[in-house]
Parts: sequence; C-alpha cells; structure tokens
Amino acid sequence: MTKKTKQYFGTDGIRGAVGTAPITPDFMLKLGWAAGTVFAKEGGARNKILIGKDTRISGYMFEAALEAGVTAAGVDINLLGPMPTPAIAYLTRTLRAQAGIVISASHNSFQDNGIKFFAGDGSKLPDAVEFAIEEQLSKTVTTVSPQSLGKASRVTDAAGRYIEFCKSTVGSSLKFNGLKIVVDCAHGSTYHIAPSVFEELGATVKAVGVSPDGLNINEHSGSTSPQKLVETVLSEQADIGIAFDGDGDRVVMVDHQGNIVDGDEILYVIARDRRRQNIDFGGVVGTSMSNLGLERALDALDIQFARSAVGDRYVMRELLERGWDLGGESSGHIICLDKTTTGDGIVSALQALSAISSSQNSLAELAAKLHKYPQSMINVKIADSADIANSEKVSRAVSAVESKLGAKGRVLLRPSGTEPVVRVMVEGEDSVEVLLLAQELAEVVEKEVGRSV
Repeated sequence: MTKKTKQYFGTDGIRGAVGTAPITPDFMLKLGWAAGTVFAKEGGARNKILIGKDTRISGYMFEAALEAGVTAAGVDINLLGPMPTPAIAYLTRTLRAQAGIVISASHNSFQDNGIKFFAGDGSKLPDAVEFAIEEQLSKTVTTVSPQSLGKASRVTDAAGRYIEFCKSTVGSSLKFNGLKIVVDCAHGSTYHIAPSVFEELGATVKAVGVSPDGLNINEHSGSTSPQKLVETVLSEQADIGIAFDGDGDRVVMVDHQGNIVDGDEILYVIARDRRRQNIDFGGVVGTSMSNLGLERALDALDIQFARSAVGDRYVMRELLERGWDLGGESSGHIICLDKTTTGDGIVSALQALSAISSSQNSLAELAAKLHKYPQSMINVKIADSADIANSEKVSRAVSAVESKLGAKGRVLLRPSGTEPVVRVMVEGEDSVEVLLLAQELAEVVEKEVGRSV
C-alpha cells in the first residue's frame, strides 16, 4: 500500500520564501478558505478561528489574505495581532475556537514566512486534518451566501491573557525579587510579553531585541544568535540572560558568568528539580541530537530517557505515547505537558527559574551538574540520489568509529530534511579524538556518496 504524502504541509506547517509558491497572497487566501471549510464541517452553529502572527513585515499581507479566505467559508475570525506561537495555542483552547492559525517562520529571517495550525485543544493538527485541508485546496474557492459570511474582530486583551497564563505556571508564592534578568526577544513576537512576565514576578529586567520593524526579526539576536545576550549579561552584571526566537517557542539561557545554557541543560535543570521535589513526570524525551551527557546525567538521577527523531512534532508524539510530561531539543524547544500543550519558551524559562529559586543555586551551579560530551558535526554534500543507508563502506566506517568510542561515545549520520547534505556527528569524552573521528568518517561519506563536481 502506497503511503499518502502531503503536498504542502511539512513537519511544522508550511514554510518558505515570501513571494515564492506557496508563500504567496493568493495561496494564503485559498488556504484560509480551505481551512475554514474543513473546520466549519467540524464545528457547531457558529465557528471561530484565531489568527496570530510574529513581527515580520509579510505577516500583515498574509493575515489579510487568510482573513478573506476564512470569512468567505462562513467562519468567524478573532485577530490576535503579534503574539508568540504558544500563546496562540493557549488562546485557541481557552477561547474555544475550532482552530488557531500562526503566521510565522519561527527562527528564520524576515525573507521567509509560514503557516502553522493548532487544533481546538491547543495541540498540533492531526495528519488527517492536514490531508483534509490539502484535499480542499484542490477545489475551486466558493463563497457562502452574504448573510452567512464570517465576521472578523480583534482580541484586544490577548497579551494580558497570555501574560497571566505564563505567571500561573509557577507557584503563586514565587517571586524573583532581587534577580536581575536580561531578556532578548529577537525583535519577535515576545517583545511585548516576556519583559512584562518577569517584571510582574518581581525581577529587574533589561530588555533587548524589543524594537521590531518588520525586517529585523532574529537578526543577530535571540536564541539562534545569543552572543549579544552574553555581552549584555556581563556588562549589566545580571544574574541570568534569557533569549527567545522570533515566535517564542524556543529558549536559550546565559548564566552570570556568560556561559550559554542550551536546551539540553535547561531540560536537565527542570527534570532534576522535579525529581528533587518528588514530582512525577514519567521521564524525559530528547532527540537523536541530544547530548550524551544529558542521557548519562539523567540516568544518574534514575530518570528514564528516550530519544525521538529531530523535530518537536516527534518529541511530542513520543511524550504522548509514553505518558511523560517533559521533553525537548538542544535548540531550546522544550515541552512541559503538565503546564501547556506545546513548546513554550517563556513557560520553559519560568520552570528553570523556579528550579533555581527553589534549590537556592545559581543557573551556573545547576547547569554544571551536567557534563556535556564534546560533539563534532560535519555537513557533507551528497548527490540527490545518494542512498547512504545501503552503503557498505559507510556502514563499516561507522562501525569502526563506534568500536573506538565504545560505550563512551556515539555516532550519528542524519540526512538533512531541507538540503542535500548528510550531517556526520561524533560524540565522545575526548574533544580531539571526536574531531579526528568525525573528519575520518566524513571523508568516507564524501568519497562514497558525495556530490560529484
């Protein structure tokens, strides 16, 4: 039986360069109509879809196109304006909407944009609904009768609602009085949210990356470029730095010494504190890219650990299948299912700050308890038709490297999902050995399946 494939939806919605199909106004109008039609069939007498966006300039154009399509299908619209992706998931659930639409390309630059959907319960759309929307996209757009057209309205208190929700995910007695925090919002959708959350909990906040102009989202700032945060933490003599990406679902932190604390370390800090407080969360789900040091550190605490494929969709799937609450990626996309329904940078940061407060340790002290293994990653360009999985020479080379590392390291060959490269990753205790082994393995991969010049 042939597996059904999607034409537009990828692992995290629909994304691409603005002006290049399908990231065009005409497609967005039809997508809004298709989604509206699908959700109208599932809803009651009156249906409603929320639309929110990040701060990139093209968001206004696509918001208008989606609004036209959805209302043409006879579905009401609640416009949220610039809001973090996880806020849209939360508001979709609490405002009892059929779905939420996010206009965002996450950590990409302003030249890109994309669409993500949330179901009515605040979770990612099931495959069946994405297939239904794609099937509707193959049809001609029709408009309901004038009296049945959807109505559009703005949710004027969206930011306040979400700020209160974020604060509710930590104990009501928790205060950050005396704590100085630098918050980098990447000129993205958390710019008017995150500083208020931490200030209202008592912290002194130095906010950077809070002047979006439509073109500067993620530009030399935020979780993908934390060097400015490091510099600001040191110059301000702050206790902690927190950086989000453009749509607010990722977080990276910086300790008072200027050390970057990534998603693996934040996961460890949260998991360790929950174990210390005897909070049952099942175990932790990481990905194939999660550092071996995280696995070893959790094992020492008798915390179960499992790996999924790279991508928050796969982390979520593994969490749900196992009935666990905590998972995430090294990039800082962390999911706390006992607090919310999707990855949330602000909520994750608050969980880490709560751990710091309750343990009376600094972030540096807590993160230091996880000893990360040196990693070396080399991208090897491969031919489009390359079949690395069936190359005997590559398999033998991998086995040889694994034998040298023994139980104190690992090897990963991961084809990229977006470009013709294979990522060769070697991890072990000795940084020099890891680099040399990665180079040796990359040479074999390039020789056997590399792109011919």
